[in-house]
Order: sequence, then structure tokens, then C-alpha cells
Amino acid sequence: MHTAPSVSFRRIALLVAGLSMFGPFAIDAVFPAFPRIAQQFAVDKLALQQVISVYLLAYAVMSLVHGALSDALGRKRVIIGGLVVFIGASIGCALATDMTTLLVFRALQGMSAGVGYIIGRAVIRDLYAGDEAQRLMSQVSMIFSIAPAIAPIIGGWLLGWGNWPLIFWFLVAFSTVLLVVAMLWLPETHPPQARLELRPVALARDYWQIARNPRFLRLAGAGALSFGGLFLYIASAPAVIIDLLGMGERDFAWLFVPTIAGMSLGAWVSGRSAGRISGERAIAIGFALLALSVLWNVAYNLLVTVPQVPWAVLGLTLHAFGTALIFPVLTLRILDMYPRQRGSASSMQAFSVLVTNTVVAGVLSPVLSQHGLYLALGAAGFIAAGGCLWQLELRAIARSDKPVVDQGQ
Repeated sequence: MHTAPSVSFRRIALLVAGLSMFGPFAIDAVFPAFPRIAQQFAVDKLALQQVISVYLLAYAVMSLVHGALSDALGRKRVIIGGLVVFIGASIGCALATDMTTLLVFRALQGMSAGVGYIIGRAVIRDLYAGDEAQRLMSQVSMIFSIAPAIAPIIGGWLLGWGNWPLIFWFLVAFSTVLLVVAMLWLPETHPPQARLELRPVALARDYWQIARNPRFLRLAGAGALSFGGLFLYIASAPAVIIDLLGMGERDFAWLFVPTIAGMSLGAWVSGRSAGRISGERAIAIGFALLALSVLWNVAYNLLVTVPQVPWAVLGLTLHAFGTALIFPVLTLRILDMYPRQRGSASSMQAFSVLVTNTVVAGVLSPVLSQHGLYLALGAAGFIAAGGCLWQLELRAIARSDKPVVDQGQ
């Protein structure tokens, strides 16, 4: 492990957070433009949902490649290449004149957007360990949480100045700034002597070993499912704001500000608690808050006929807070299972999250977003499943006389 002496802890936090932001930002910024895209291209809501699900599917598939490429070629080179492709894809989206072209370039966006999120976490673990790594991961999570919250707000503002392509031109500008900053600030944290040879057969074997590791499945599943309940609301944002709450394209802040508040506060608490309380304790508190959010959402939707803000979105703050406590701890434990293959491990964890999110956006959201109670019960199912996986992990730890390690190491 080596730290570039010229790069400060805070600068790395801001840079990795920024690199992690542009992928999820591209998901949510387009939400307010759905009605205008539907009108221009004459498509229905199901077709519009594919603007999200196509992006996420491409993101998920390529997430298996980004980490391995960074293990073989170096972190910085792959991040720079991904940003260049993302900029080109965003230009293609802005210039699209039909739905098919838009979906093709959205898929290309998704294929490149994961480099910051996936490789950025490997950069953190390359540079730092222990409590310091958790604090940095938490700071990154706090900044990262801004992206899905402010993206639809900015998207709504941009629609006040022009048509929907302006959102994609904004993504071009944002990712170009990231490209320049990454070229100037980002150190190479994975030197040539530590790199692995890029062999497809060996890579497939490594992924299979990770995927069949029971501990990885428990940890990755607990994280993906706990976030999946929150993403159900994020993916359903147009239906929640416009259909269920009867608000307009500039009112997405009502859904996302509570989310960003919870994520930011939870990430701050996670960073402050590093070294003061155990990871198991932090995760237990996180799942307790998720349970409270479920109780609030279900009870509220049972008691009222017409949902109103702020009460309809209050539970999202608790859900986001709990998720922010859980995710940094689970992520570090997964990365520590594979010290020589952190990129691949990060890819596999990201893949689990993205596959879950793709199913949520493409299958569950169109069905459950018809009623607030359906959304609340759907989120409850995700949280219950994630909690069960974490309980299985605790039982495995209790049965072991030593820390559980990856059998492939």
C-alpha cells in the first residue's frame, strides 16, 4: 500500500466522490424530461422507463470489466478512458432525433459510467486501511449521495431554460471537468509491479470464485438489497412526484432533498464512528433505521387516502440514513477479502447492486409505482431480505474461531 505524498486526504475524497457522482447523476437528471421526451418521440411510459433500465443494464454488464481492467492496466488509465467514452455518449444522447438512437447512446453511457464508482473505491483501499479507509469511504459516500438528489433538481431547472437535450449537454460539461481534474489530480495507485495479467479465462475463473463465495454473497446481497429499497423510490421518482403527489417537473426536490439529507448525515455519522463503534454495531443501527422507515411508510399509506408532502417522503430520510451507515462497512469488508483483486471485487459488488437496480427500474418500479402503499411494501421486502442475509453473516462469524477469509486467497 502506498500513498502519493502530493495528494491530500481531502483532495482524494473530493476527486473520488466526483468520479463516483457522474454515473448516478446521469440516471436521475433525465427524470424531469420524461414528459417532453414522450411527447417528442411519441412513446409511452414503459418505453420511457427503458431510458433508465437500458442504462443500468449496460452499467451492470460493464461493471464486471472495469475493475479487472484497472487491476491489469492501472486505475488512472481506465478512469480516463471511461470518461472520454462517457463524454462522447452524452453528446450522442443530446443529438438523438429518435428513441432508438437515444437508447443506443444511453447504453454507451452506461457502459462507461461505472469507472468512477467502481475503480474509485479500489483507489481508496489502495491508499488507506482501517479506520482511515472507513472515514474516507464515508466522506465519499456523503458527497456521492448528492448526485441522485440534486440531479433531477438540476434537470428541472435546465428544462426551464431549454429542451431536454440541454440536460445531456450539462453532462458533457460536468464529465469534461472531471476528465481534466482527474488528469491533473489523480495519482496512479496501482503500480505496474502490482498489476495482474489480463487473461479472460483466468478473469472468468476469478469472478466465478468470488460469485460462489458464500461470504461475498451475504455481504454483497445485504448491501444491494438494503439500497434496492431506496432505489425503488428513486427509479419511481417521475410517478411519485407527478402522478401520486400531483406536482410538477420542478418539484423533484421534495423527493430527493430528504434523501440527500439522510445519506449525507448517515455518511457523516459513519465517518465519525469509525474506530469508536464496531462495524457490526453500525450495521445493526443501520438496519434498525431501515425498519423504522418501513413502518412509517406503510403506516402512512394505510392511514391517508391522498399522500401529501412532507409526510409522504419523511421515511426516505431514515432509509437513506440507515443505508449510509451500512454500505461503507460492507464495502470495505468485501474489498479486504481480495487484497490482490480489489478492482475485481469492487466490480462484483457493483454488479450485484446494479443488477438489483436494473430489475427495480425495469420490472418492479412500473408496477409498484401505481400506489404509495405498493412502494412501501416493496421497500419492506428488500429491507427484510437484506437483513436476513446480514443475520446469516453474523451467525457465520459466531461459528468461526477466526475471521472469515476468502477461500480463494
